[in-house]
Amino acid sequence: SSVSVSRVGGGGGGRAGGGGGFGSRSLYGLGGSKRISVGGGGGYALGSGFGMGAGGFGGRGGPGFPVCPPGGIHEVTVNQSLLAPLKLDIDPEIQKVRTQEREQIKTLNNKFASFIDKVRFLEQQNKVLETKWSLLQEQGHTVTRKSLEPLFESYISTLRRQLDSLVGERGRLDSELRSMQDMVEDFKNK
Repeated sequence: SSVSVSRVGGGGGGRAGGGGGFGSRSLYGLGGSKRISVGGGGGYALGSGFGMGAGGFGGRGGPGFPVCPPGGIHEVTVNQSLLAPLKLDIDPEIQKVRTQEREQIKTLNNKFASFIDKVRFLEQQNKVLETKWSLLQEQGHTVTRKSLEPLFESYISTLRRQLDSLVGERGRLDSELRSMQDMVEDFKNK
């Protein structure tokens, strides 16, 4: 960083003595602009006077003074091996396995979502059929209850079997998904 110091001062006085003065110091290049002002004055005068002066120096150095350390500037050595780029070789097999795992997880998630949709659809169909059944019973149609009941029970049992199958498949897919996620975690930890 660059450091510059400047001082501006002035003062005056008269025949009987006394006087006053002011000063300003600025430090630039120490992480922004830092300004230190120092001032003071007093006394008495029968006459008046005015003076002005300026001077300064600048250079490179640290936050302390003097700008150049005792004994001069020392030579800087650079370790060239630290400047060489790091060789971070990634095993292409691991990348391939991770890509395959991601694809398998995506496929399993899609299957799982479709099974959930099927279960919801079957549950809705079941509710619709139950509603229709209760309406038919309330209206007292000429069709006898005994002739419709076996049909509905057969259809409901078929829907329940499908639902049980889907729930079983869902459990299997859940465990397979957890297994894949554990494998992914193992590869991440390696």
